Amino acid sequence: MSNTIRTWGRTAGALSALLFAGCASQAFAATAAAQASTDANADTAVAPVTVTATREAADMQSVPLAMSAINKQNLEVIASGGDDIRMLSSRVPSLTLESSFGRTFPRPYIRGLGNTDFDLNASQPVSFVYDDVVLENPILKGIPLFDIDQVEVLRGPQGTLFGRNTPAGVLKFDSVKPGKDFGGYASASYASLGTVNAEGAVGGPITDGVLYGRLSGLYQHRNDWITNDFDGKKEAGGYDEYAVRGQLLWTPTSNLSALLNFHHMHLNGSPQIFRANIIQSGTDQIVAGFQRDHIAQDAASRSFQHVNATGGSVNLNYDFGNGMKLTSITAYEHAHTLSHGDIDGGFGAVFAPPSGPGLIPFPSESADGLPKHHQITEEIRLAGDATPQIHYQVGAFYFYESVNINSFDYNTLAGGALDGFAWQHQTTKSWALFGTANYKPTDNLTLTAGLRYTNDQKNFEAAQTLSPIGAPPTGILRANPKSDDVSFNVSADYQITGDISAYARIAKGYRAPSIQGRLLFGSTISVANKETLYSYELGLKSYLFDHRLRANIAAFDYEVDNLQVTAVGGGANFNRLLNAKHAQGYGFEADLEAKPIEHLVLTSGISYNHTELQDPNLTTQICNICHVTDPVSGGLASLNGNPLPNAPQWIASITARYGVPYGDGEFFAFTDWSYRSRVSFFLYQSQEFQSPNRVEGGIRVGYSYKGGKWEAAFFGRNITNDVSLEGAIDFDNLTGFVNDPRTWGVELRTKF
Repeated sequence: MSNTIRTWGRTAGALSALLFAGCASQAFAATAAAQASTDANADTAVAPVTVTATREAADMQSVPLAMSAINKQNLEVIASGGDDIRMLSSRVPSLTLESSFGRTFPRPYIRGLGNTDFDLNASQPVSFVYDDVVLENPILKGIPLFDIDQVEVLRGPQGTLFGRNTPAGVLKFDSVKPGKDFGGYASASYASLGTVNAEGAVGGPITDGVLYGRLSGLYQHRNDWITNDFDGKKEAGGYDEYAVRGQLLWTPTSNLSALLNFHHMHLNGSPQIFRANIIQSGTDQIVAGFQRDHIAQDAASRSFQHVNATGGSVNLNYDFGNGMKLTSITAYEHAHTLSHGDIDGGFGAVFAPPSGPGLIPFPSESADGLPKHHQITEEIRLAGDATPQIHYQVGAFYFYESVNINSFDYNTLAGGALDGFAWQHQTTKSWALFGTANYKPTDNLTLTAGLRYTNDQKNFEAAQTLSPIGAPPTGILRANPKSDDVSFNVSADYQITGDISAYARIAKGYRAPSIQGRLLFGSTISVANKETLYSYELGLKSYLFDHRLRANIAAFDYEVDNLQVTAVGGGANFNRLLNAKHAQGYGFEADLEAKPIEHLVLTSGISYNHTELQDPNLTTQICNICHVTDPVSGGLASLNGNPLPNAPQWIASITARYGVPYGDGEFFAFTDWSYRSRVSFFLYQSQEFQSPNRVEGGIRVGYSYKGGKWEAAFFGRNITNDVSLEGAIDFDNLTGFVNDPRTWGVELRTKF
């Protein structure tokens, strides 16, 4: 009880200043409105946002949880340079994404909670839900975004309605659906580095009143723009990617609808570009003379990344006509990938000169692939009104996944000859029953309670058959973790005025056990037990100044038991899973959208996150040449009190769009900026393996004709050409990877 009181006290304290500011602003707005006696109009009123965070359409202001929505227009702008899904990083409060695989395998973090594991079997506490289908494998999460209607970022545990592996939150992507009117769009852009981004969609009625369709497509290309000084060739940094989506909506009666979705993507490009000794020893700075468009690698000519992913779903809805609706979502996903890279980021070795850049203690050239992967999901939900005051949802969910993983090691000094091989196979079965209900005892008060029971079982086996270090084969190693858990959500939402509401929320999230079986350089597998998280949240949602401003703020506090963490690399160059006894996080978030004057639209977000490992017995191996700042004993660093990896304390973003009417259209200018504070890459703290504060900005100027029927624009991404470390490899040298360079481009877009 004392912990709960302390938690709520801290949460309320963090929110009190924000609540005071919001109430003061509302009071000022009411006074200003009375004096001006002018009504809000469509040009200066912030439009309401409809979201599906509750698995049903609702106004975002009525949903009692902290969330952000990125609309289609803003998404198109930040994607104009051909960026992958990592473009969302730091664009909303408490969200970051990074990847050591390049354009695939994004690793998301919400409120500091994520997973640094780079295994193709990695489990993450942030779930991706694409068109109502959960995407579990990290390769599936790299599916490109195109013809997207809206992105929703749900912060905090979502275990009741979205299920397992959502203790940190959910990224929810909804594509544009087939409509009753014929229409579509097409866009094409060309930018620096030979970057091409082309996409389009067309849809409408096929059989009037019964069958509708939509076909969407994307193509992205970038030239190899990085020169390899080892052989003098440009042979890194490029990619070719395409994706298609087809949808058919069948409505044979007014009560029944069936939406069929088929999608496929293909990527052929460079893996993540690792750079040996990029970090200046004893600092967090990149070495002097660094050139982003140059590398020196002896395996770059053999590096590649191939990804194919295919899937489909059938979404059935039947309306019984008395407020009761039945939904069934059946889905299948398949992924295949092979990624081959120069992991040491250099050439040669100290025992095989010449070598460099800097110290190369040993060469490392490896590949990981999914030769076989299948995911099947089924969800059934029944929603309706039990009474005029009570609305409910009940349902069941089933998940099955089978995945094979192959890991290869190559002898670079022998021309890339295979010298190591290991394999993994895992099947996962999970099922759940869930229910939630909303009760309105008064017109102003809504109480919500939800419960979900989940059962998980994994069958895992792995073996190393060829060791790059001369060890004998391991034989088949097995693990069969099982778990079950009950997640819940309880909230109260009170409508203070017609434009201001306050809510309180308590929720529990759950992550199933995880298994790590990377055996190329080891002989054991590791299993992390299930993880549970309790979250406490207070929030305020409001429209101010005659709806010229939407301001949503929240304060939160969470406690994690058995936090799953990954000890990456170290002197033994071996990954293993650990459970930290406890972890804690607290902070606040604010989302703003404003139309202060006609033709000007502003958005802004800010968050503060404090995270802390709490386990006096938790230790991990450390690097051999970096400067570790944690207490070290026997070559092991004590992790107690450390922040979580890749967990910035501060994230801030802002966008501004201003239009000047001219003729039948308008000239416009759009700019967007994101900031994230310092992050540490690993569980232990060191002077080198961290990244300082980072700021990136973009710009877009052009002319839009007749509400966007035609649009021509000039754009820039990372316009200050910021160079920042995005991550590191915990080898015996200071290897890291950086963000993409500045790009300038032009785009032509049409709607019909």
